[in-house]
Amino acid sequence: MKITDLLKPEGIKVGAAAASQMDAIDQLVALQDASGNISDKAGYKEGILAREAEFSTAVGDGIAIPHAKVAAVKKPGLAAMTVPGGVDWSAPDGQPADLMFMIAAPEGEANTHLEMLANLSAMLMHADFANALRAAKTPEEFLKVIDDAEAARDAEAASKAAAAAAQASAGNFPKILAITACPTGIAHTYMAAENLEKKAAEMGIQLKAETQGSAGAKNVLTAEEIAHAEGIIIAADKNVDRARFAGKQVYSTNVSAGINDPERLINIILNHEAPVQEGTVVEAGAAAETESVGSQIYKHLMNGVSHMLPFVIGGGILTALAFLFDMGAAGTGAYGSSTFIAAFFKKIGEEAFGMMLPILAGYIAMSIADRPGLAPGVVGGLMAKSGINLAFLQSAPEFDSSVCVSGGFIAALAAGFLAGYLTNFIKKACDNLPDSLEGIKPILLYPVCGILVTGAVMYVLNPIFGALNTAMNNFLGGMQGANIILLGAIVGGMMSIDFGGPFNKASYVFSTGLLADAALGGPGQVVMAACMAGGMVPPIVVALSTTFFKNKWSKADRDAGLVNYIMGLSFISEGAIPFAAADPGHIIPTCVIGSAIAGAMSAAFGCYSPAPHGGAWVLPVIGNPVMWIAAILVGSVVGAVILSFWKKPVEE
Repeated sequence: MKITDLLKPEGIKVGAAAASQMDAIDQLVALQDASGNISDKAGYKEGILAREAEFSTAVGDGIAIPHAKVAAVKKPGLAAMTVPGGVDWSAPDGQPADLMFMIAAPEGEANTHLEMLANLSAMLMHADFANALRAAKTPEEFLKVIDDAEAARDAEAASKAAAAAAQASAGNFPKILAITACPTGIAHTYMAAENLEKKAAEMGIQLKAETQGSAGAKNVLTAEEIAHAEGIIIAADKNVDRARFAGKQVYSTNVSAGINDPERLINIILNHEAPVQEGTVVEAGAAAETESVGSQIYKHLMNGVSHMLPFVIGGGILTALAFLFDMGAAGTGAYGSSTFIAAFFKKIGEEAFGMMLPILAGYIAMSIADRPGLAPGVVGGLMAKSGINLAFLQSAPEFDSSVCVSGGFIAALAAGFLAGYLTNFIKKACDNLPDSLEGIKPILLYPVCGILVTGAVMYVLNPIFGALNTAMNNFLGGMQGANIILLGAIVGGMMSIDFGGPFNKASYVFSTGLLADAALGGPGQVVMAACMAGGMVPPIVVALSTTFFKNKWSKADRDAGLVNYIMGLSFISEGAIPFAAADPGHIIPTCVIGSAIAGAMSAAFGCYSPAPHGGAWVLPVIGNPVMWIAAILVGSVVGAVILSFWKKPVEE
C-alpha cells in the first residue's frame, strides 16, 4: 500500500497556523473527516489522545506522526499538515513540530497503520524529502513530492534487492548487521534502521538492519548473513535475544543512538572495539558504555515486572470477583469460596496470582543472562515463595513445613538478580570447555548448573528473607492511625510524580507486592487501595479544571480534558501526560498534592482493595467503597482548585 493511496488533497493543509498541539490535532482530525476516513470525530480524537498519553508521537527534526487504530475509523487514511510556525509536541529533541502526518486505521485492519508508520518514518529520515514537503505551496504539490519520493524509494529498494541477491549468489554478504527495536515509539525502530543503512551506504559499506517493531520482525537476519558479518549493532530500548550472534562482535546501545549517531556505531564495529559474544554470554561492556549500573538494574527489574503484571492483575481481579460472588459468607472463614462459583473464580485467581513471584524472578534473570537465566530464575522465585530452607531438609523424613517462611516479594527480587548473575558466571566459567561440548551448554550445562547453584544459595538465604518479610508484614500489620495514613499519602503522591514513569511504577510495584501475602482487608490491601486512588487522581484533576475553569484552558485543551474523566476512572494516570508535558510546573505539583490527599484519606478510612487494577470498574470489591470514592473526589477537587487558581487565564 502506497502513501498516496491513503492521502488525498482534501486531507492536506499547507502553511497552517496552530496555537497548540491540541489545536493542530483538531485540524488534522477535521482533515480526516473531510477525507471520509472516519465516522466519529470525537471517538477518533479520543484514540489519538490516548496514544499521545502513552508516549509522544513526535519523532524529532520537526516531525510528528499521531495515529490511532479505533472503531471510529471507516477506512485507512492519512491527513497531513505543515505549520511553519511550529507547535510544541514534546519531541525528544525539544524541537517544535512543523510537519505532521496523522494516521487513521480501522480496528480489524491488521497492522495497516504500522506499515504506514514504517514507510513514513523511513522516508522522513531524508531531510531533502521532509524539507520538500515543508516547501510545498499546495496539496497537489505536496502529493507530487510524496509520489516522486515513493517512486524513487521503490526503484532504490528494487535495486538494493537485486544487488543483495547478486552479492549473496556471489558469496558477498553485508559487512555489518543491525537490529533496531523500541517498545513504545514505533517510528524510532524504522528511523534507526534507515539512518544506519543510509550512513553505511555513504561510507561505502553494506549494512542490513532487522527491525523488531510492533508489527513484528522485518528484514530478518539470516544465519548465513550472521556467519559472514564482521559484527552486529543492536540499537534497541528493549532486550534482544543475542544467542544467534555467538562469536561475533556485538555492540549494544539505545535506539536513539541509531538515529542520531550511526557513523560512530558503524566505526565501533569496523575498528573491532565491540565485545565478542561468547555462546549466549551478554558482555557487560556492551551495555556499560551507554547505561549506568542503576539504569541496567532498573531495566532488568522492569522486564520482570512487565511479565509479572498480567498474572497479578488477572489473578487479583479474578480472586476479587470470588469475594463479590460470595457476599453471603462475608465475615466467615469460608468467605470467597463457600459457593461453587466463588471457589471456581478464587482457585483460578489464586493459581494465577501464585505465579507472580516465580515469573518476576524468572524474567529478571532472563533479562540479565538471556534464556539460560530463565529456568534458574523461575526456580529461585518458587523457592522464595515457599521459603524452603536447610532446616526443612534437616527435619527429614517428616519434612516439617512449619519451618519454611516465605521471603515474599523481596526474596523473589533477590532470587531473580542472583539467578541472572550466577548464570552469567557459569556461562563464563564454561568458556574454556572443549568446542565439542558447545552444543550441550545451553541444553544441559547451563540449566543444570544454574538451577543447582541458585537453589543452593536460596536454601541459605531464604531464612534471612523470610525474617525480613515477616518483619515487614508485622510492621504493616501494626500500622494504625498516622502511620498507615502517611504510607497511603506516600504511595498515592508517588503515582503523580511522573505519571507512569519510574516513581509511579515503584509505588505500584511496592503496593502490588504487598498483595502477595495480604489478608482480606489487611494493611497490604489498604496500601493497594491508596495507591489506586492516588493513580486515579491526576487525569480527574485535569478533567475537572478544564470543565469548571474554562478561562484557564484553550478550547482544544477543554475538549481533550473530557477524555480524562474516563482515564481517571479507569486508573490510567498517563491521561495527564500531554497536559503535564505542556505545563509541568503547574500540573505535576498540584496532582502530587491531590494524589497524596486521596491516598491518605483512603488509608485513614480503612478502604482496601483485593484487586490490583481496574479503578472504578472494580468498585464492587473495594472495601468501604463510598469513602474510597470520597477520598478520590476530595483529592481531585483540591488538586483541580489549586491548579486552576495557580494557572493564568488563556487568551483565545
